[in-house]
Formats: sequence, structure tokens, C-alpha cells
Amino acid sequence: MKEISGNTRLFGILADPIHHVKTPQRMNEHFAGISFDGVCVPFHVRPEGLAAAVEGLRRLENLGGVIVTIPHKTAILELVDDATPVARKIGAANVVRREADGRLVAHMLDGEGFVRGLQTAGVSLEGKSAYLAGAGGAANAIGFALVQAGVSRLTIANRTVSKAEDLKARILSLHPGAAIAIGTADPSGHELVVNGTSLGMKPDDALPLDAGRLTPDQLVCEVIMQPRDTALLLAAQARGCKVHYGAPMLACQIELMAQMLGVAGAE
Repeated sequence: MKEISGNTRLFGILADPIHHVKTPQRMNEHFAGISFDGVCVPFHVRPEGLAAAVEGLRRLENLGGVIVTIPHKTAILELVDDATPVARKIGAANVVRREADGRLVAHMLDGEGFVRGLQTAGVSLEGKSAYLAGAGGAANAIGFALVQAGVSRLTIANRTVSKAEDLKARILSLHPGAAIAIGTADPSGHELVVNGTSLGMKPDDALPLDAGRLTPDQLVCEVIMQPRDTALLLAAQARGCKVHYGAPMLACQIELMAQMLGVAGAE
């Protein structure tokens, strides 16, 4: 068992509820793998206590930073000193680095984690056409990351069209040359099909798109980790599509989070 000493660098994850989080386990495995003297622990913070908790984090001299998850990803931006342009445009952050002087800097890695998961699986995004179901939560970050990764065009499809229009406008404000369209439930005509919604976590969820329009030349991707085989992925496989599971998104985010938090040895 790892020995924690006065030299150990501290990290945390802010969540409410906290019992379900898996990030501390994965982060501590990562620390062990690169022989880094650090430990990540869960911090259960309710929304009404977030501001006070964040103020306290500034005072912890041996704190490297925190990971932020539901329901704090949006609220955290009002409590930090600085945030990356992407995090500001997305309107949410999921990692906060504490600088030596106590300043807190936020970034959003959901999208970058998703993209790196695809790249790790050997999928090149440059020049590909992409269809994204959803325009809130993880889909926000994924939309920015797909454009950043060089997709030739991005179609955003959301039940509430105004949210898709809003996401399009925010992406274009950072990437004015991007080709972005507002779509329907029909994902045909795209090489990459991404479910960026939470539809599929429950057995009775509706499908996030018209799976009957999928074709075998498409790669269908999930952000959902449990269940591993969502109804969408099963439907996609039945139509001869290749699929990409949700788990690599978290695995790759761990590496990216470690880099953002200034962990020595993280690449």
C-alpha cells in the first residue's frame, strides 16, 4: 500500500453525490504507473458549499488541483481566477489547477478526452465528417474538440434546436472557418456518428438518433460507459457498423488531467 507523507502532492474530485466516482481510483493507478508521489481523494461538496470549499482549496499549499464533476462543472467557472478560452465558450470546466500562489485555473477536458480516445484506437479525425447527437453536457465539449481535431464538417442534432444553434454559434466564435450544420435525427452521410447525450444509460431510454439510417461504412461512438453495450451500439453493430465504446474517453482524460494538473512524469 502506498505510504502518504508530508511530501505527497494532494488532488481531489468535487462531486455531489460522491459514492459513484471512479476517477480517484484511475488517477491513483496513473500516479503509481509513473512513480509520482501523489494521491487523489473524493471531496463531497454540496452546491451550497462549493464557494467556501473552493476558497479553502486556495489555502492548501500541497494541493495540486481538483477534478470537477456533476453538479459543479458550470458553477466552478464563477469561482476560479482564470479559465481557458474553450472552457469559457463551453461554459463548464472539469479540472482546476492550483498555482503556487493559490490562483485557480480551469479547463474542460471532456471533449479532448473523447478525441484522444478515438486517436488512441487508430481513428484519424482530420477531414472526416461528423454527426453529433446532443448539444449540452459532454456534447458541448465534444463539438469543440471535433472541430479542433480537424473534422471537415460537423452536424449538430438536438431535440431542442435552439440549443444546437447556440452550440454552433459558440464553436464558430472560436473557429470561424468551421463548417457546421444543424441536423435532424438522421445521421446518414457522415463518417463518424457520436452520441453525446445521456440516452442509453437506462434500459427504457429512447435512441438518440434514427439508427435505421445507419450504414456499414460509419463508425458509431458512445460517451456512455455503463452499460458498455448501449442500445445504440447494439443497433449499430446489427447494421454492420464499427463501434467505439465510452470507456476510452475516461482513460484518456486521466492522462490529460494529470498533464493539466502539472503532475511530473505525465505526458
